[in-house]
Amino acid sequence: MTARDLDRDLDLALHLVTDDRIAFDVLIGVVDRAIAGGATIVQLRDKRAAARELLERVIALTDVVDGRVPVVVDDRLDVVLAARDAGARVDGVHLGQSDIPPLAARRLLGRDAIVGWTANEPAHLAAAAALPPGTLDYLGVGVIRPTTTKPDHPPALGIDGFARIAATTALPCVAIGGVTPDDVAPLRAAGAAGVAVVSGICGAWDPAAAARSFRTAAPAAEVRR
Repeated sequence: MTARDLDRDLDLALHLVTDDRIAFDVLIGVVDRAIAGGATIVQLRDKRAAARELLERVIALTDVVDGRVPVVVDDRLDVVLAARDAGARVDGVHLGQSDIPPLAARRLLGRDAIVGWTANEPAHLAAAAALPPGTLDYLGVGVIRPTTTKPDHPPALGIDGFARIAATTALPCVAIGGVTPDDVAPLRAAGAAGVAVVSGICGAWDPAAAARSFRTAAPAAEVRR
């Protein structure tokens, strides 16, 4: 079953973004436990690995995830294509503003893939709105608060800033950057389809419990759309 087959059920509530500061053999265990705790989608983000190493890690991660939730890869469309060619179940890609254009990713991956895009300012939202319908599945919007996992991040939006962005697009918006469990309910009320978390889960002593704390912080019904 492909990602677009799951369109009506694609759950962005808790988007686990992996931390490349953690040894990979430890990280895959973190991911496994986080899914057990309620993570609904996993994004492998690794800025340090070379292409071949990243490909091996994608394949290993998809083996651990075993189809329980969608898996997307940050930035590297080439690695996604190579992993799919190797038979790995990779559901899509999350792209930044300086990466391959989303429309090219959609053409190369097909209509059933998940394509996410980082957007945190009006020009990004205008560019997203100009894309053909079906190009993007969601927007990653942030940072909500300053975070050490991305030292070159743009100015923090806060919850009010996030709400202003979410109100201007029909695309689902996932809040990222320094998000804590206490932020989940206000963000969902502000229009977030979900939250993306890195160190709040990857750095936790008990990743399953940490994921559970985010998942139970606000029911889906609180989302304002």
